[in-house]
This record gives sequence, structure tokens and C-alpha cells, in this order.
Amino acid sequence: MNAERLLHHYETIADAPDAIARLRRFILDLAVRGKLAPQDPNDEPASELLRRIAKEKARLVKAGEISKFAESKPAMPSDLTFEIPAQWQPAKIENVLDELQTGPFGSSLHQSDYRTGGTPVVNPASIQGEQIKPIEKMAVDAATLERLASFKLRRGDVVMARRGEMGRCAIVTEREAGWLCGTGSLILRPSKLIYPNFLVLLIGSPFSRQYLGGTAVGTTMQNLNQSILLKLPFGLPPLDEQHRIVAKVDELMALCDQLEAARTARETTRDQLAAASLARLNSPDPETFCEDARFALEALPALTARPDQIKQLRQTILNLAVRGKLVPQDPADEPAAELLKRIEREKALTKSRNSDKTNKLPTTPEDLPFDLPRGWVRIRLGQIIILLSGQHLQPPEYSEVPGAGVPYITGPSDFGATGLTISRYALVRKAVAKQGQLLLTVKGSGVGKTAICNLREVAISRQLMSLTPISWNLEFLEIITHRLAEALQEQARSLIPGIAREDVENFTIGLPPLTEQHRIVAKVEELMALCDQLEASLRSADDTSRKLLDALLAEALAPVDEQTLQEAAA
Repeated sequence: MNAERLLHHYETIADAPDAIARLRRFILDLAVRGKLAPQDPNDEPASELLRRIAKEKARLVKAGEISKFAESKPAMPSDLTFEIPAQWQPAKIENVLDELQTGPFGSSLHQSDYRTGGTPVVNPASIQGEQIKPIEKMAVDAATLERLASFKLRRGDVVMARRGEMGRCAIVTEREAGWLCGTGSLILRPSKLIYPNFLVLLIGSPFSRQYLGGTAVGTTMQNLNQSILLKLPFGLPPLDEQHRIVAKVDELMALCDQLEAARTARETTRDQLAAASLARLNSPDPETFCEDARFALEALPALTARPDQIKQLRQTILNLAVRGKLVPQDPADEPAAELLKRIEREKALTKSRNSDKTNKLPTTPEDLPFDLPRGWVRIRLGQIIILLSGQHLQPPEYSEVPGAGVPYITGPSDFGATGLTISRYALVRKAVAKQGQLLLTVKGSGVGKTAICNLREVAISRQLMSLTPISWNLEFLEIITHRLAEALQEQARSLIPGIAREDVENFTIGLPPLTEQHRIVAKVEELMALCDQLEASLRSADDTSRKLLDALLAEALAPVDEQTLQEAAA
């Protein structure tokens, strides 16, 4: 059968995004279409099975043991969205149930009736993975159980959730017999002439879930009523084939469990190795750092399997950059203390708001959680930048007419891949940044994002600040602001993150010699390009696995020709 090729490639596609979940759904889809287990011409046709079920139900109704369902039109092949094998028969759920009962109304079973340690109540939350898992606080005492005795579960019943996610159900085993069906559940009593495990498989299949989800009522939470479920159409296989289908599904689901466990083990091992490598870089041992860094940068490409791991690698690179651990120091470099003197002289000639007291606070060794390399100096960022806070403009103060005024941006949504994206123009000059200045997002979900102004001038909103380094490297300032945003996010002070002016000005940094700044920026760009390559390779691998999975699923669901059927039967 076509499905065999998919099963043969299980290992190849197991790492595709959502692969295991999709494979589980696919197995159930094959099962209810008659494409999972071979048909046997010696099986009693499902049409005969339906006649026997109907005859037995008529006997039970006449004996007063069950009630008769309201008559509805027989199921037709057109009721299904797929073809079924010749020995199968279109049917509806009502054709194979002896009884269908909704759990007690809320007026019959209150929260106050629950008693810890009593007889469990099976609510939708108790139905997990086609099993019934009792919830300790959802139980009733003997008196309540006796009062609601008509809702007791029997061995062989199928209990089904009628609220929330459609299709959740489980068979009642000897252990759960006598437990109470909850308000949000249904009791399905299948005919003794069908295999109840097949009914559970059927209801949980993608086809049934889609049907029930599309017809269930309710807005905030889907609710399933009896009439919807009873009219659910499906293909009924011969009884013997029902057993073969369930056995094959169990076999393949066990394989999925193994694949999932193996994948989890692989990811756990990779996570531990990657975390250990990054940890050794973030808390470096001076004697082994160079070797640790070499190992990490060589090994991490093989260890990174998820985007979040690459994000951690980027953060580590920036962390090393601002600590002076990314490139070697050169004793021939002019010390940063000399650079700082020039900055202070130039700043004294510049009229700016940076002269306020916030950046005059002295620094202490405790302000930095690491030692600085020789030649670096510890300073507050406000000492070496000019900072401009953005100002919000009201609609009369800006226009969307191109060229009506100064280009105006309001946040990181205007940071394009090739430069600033302009759709508004300021008609007043409240806060205007200049070309070559660093734009920093300081409010909202995009806090910490940066862009270098590539326009002659641009008005900025309150969500932004403009930072200008005085006689030092702009790209190194960008590295510093990434660490600034990360540090502030780690100690987030509110649900809406934000960076205040004093946060920037009082942020303590290590200032390297100017020539080392250039070396650091070059190394960061090189390593960030490596991270870009890793992300691209991950996307490519994911796309390849996904396309392979899609192709194999499509092929497996394609009609099977007569010759293939004969080969499968042989």
C-alpha cells in the first residue's frame, strides 16, 4: 500500500515540525478510510453486520431494555468525503449504538457535591489520551452516587467529552465501572456486535473531529449535543477488520511513542551540551576560556536544533563582546582612559541634556558583575553619548502626505530590512534625530530593538530615543544597547516593559580602546553571520522535512490501484 512508503521514512521525517502529532493524525485518517489494514474477502460484509445490529437493537427495544432512536435517513456514500472499500458500509453513529446518554444537568450535580476520596466523576478534564484519569477533587460520596445511579458507567461504555475539544473519548474498563458520568460528558453504549475500541478510534479521527467541531454549538466553548453525534457519518468495516485496524493503530502509535521519546532524548542531550557550552562562556575560566570558546563555536552548529538555541548563542556573543572576551587585547592600543579624556573635552563643548546629574553618579566595581580587561575603563553610558528622547505627535501635528514634512517614525515597525520605512511626516519639529545616530526602542513589546538612522533627519515618537556616541564607535554602541535592553528585561519592573532616560544614562559599561571596539564589532558581525547561517539551515532542514512529510502523506492517501490491492492481499 502507498502508506508503507510513509512508514518506511518515519525516521527521516520525525524531526519535522509537528511531525509526530501529524503522523498520529495521519494514522487515524488512514484507519477510518480503510487504508491501514488489508481487506479480507472472507470477512462478513459490513452490510450484513449492520443488519444483525439492527435486528438485535429491535429485540432490545421490544424487550424494553433500551429506547429506540428517532428514525433518520440511512447513510449514503455521498455523506463521506472519501471512498471506502467495497466490503465497508456507510453508516451513522446512531446505527451502532444501543444507547446515548448525556451526563447529569448542572442542577443535579453541583460543585458542592464533590468530596475528595469519593467515587470519581468523569468530566472532560478526566479524559486524556484515550484514557480515563480520575481527578482527586472531582468525586462524590455514596449518597450522591446513589441519587445519580442512572449515570453510572458500565464496563465497555465509551465516555466522551461534549465540551471543549471535540473527539476526546475513552473506553470504560473494569476499574472505572461504577464511576459517575459528569455533567460535561456523554455515555455511548455501543452494540455488543461492534468492537468498542474501533468506535473510540473513529471518534478521535481527524474526519470525525472536523465534523463534530464544525457542527457543535457554542461560542466561548464548543458544546456537543446528542443529535449532532448521532448523525455523524462514517465508513463501517467488517467486524474482523475492525480488530485488525485497531491492532495496527496500536502498533503504529507505539512506534510514534518511541519516535517521540527518541526525539525528546536527542533534544535533551543537545540542550544540555549547548547550555553547558554557553555557561562556560558566560562564566569564563581565564585559564581555559580560549579553548572553551574554540570548542563552543565549533560545536554549537551541530548542537543547535531550535531557533531559541540560536537566540541564546546571539546573547552569549553580545555578552562576551561587552566583557572584553571576544577578541584579544593589544597592548599597543591607546588605553580607553585617553579616549575618555577626549570624549569629555568634546562633550564640554557640546550643549546637550547629558549634563544633568543622572550621569554624574560615580561608578563602583559592584556596578559590573565581571572584571574588565587591561586598558578598559568603567563608566556610565551617559558620560559618552548624547541622548535625545522622542516626543509623541498628535494627528494634527503629522500628515500621511508624502514629503509634507520631516519623516516621522513611531517604533520598531518602521525599522525596515534596508532602512527606515516612512509613512508619516511631522509638521512640527519636537524631537528630530540625525543621520548616523542610533535609534533605540524604549517602550512596548519591541523594547531594545535598534536601527541606525539612514535618513538626513527623522522625527521620533516617545517610543524611541536617539543615541549619539561622542568620538567612539557607533556599532559598538549598538552592541551595548542590546545588552542594556537584555539587562533591563531581566529585571522587568512592569507588565509593559520600558527603558527610561535614567536607565540609559546610568547604565554602567566597560569602555574598550577605540581600536579594540572596531575589532569587537568585526568579530560580532562575523559570528552573527554564522548565527544567520544556522537559522537559515534550520529553516531549510525544517522545510525539507515538512515537504517530504507532505508528499508522503499525499501519496499515502492517494487511491490505490487494483494491482496494488492484490499485491497487498497476497
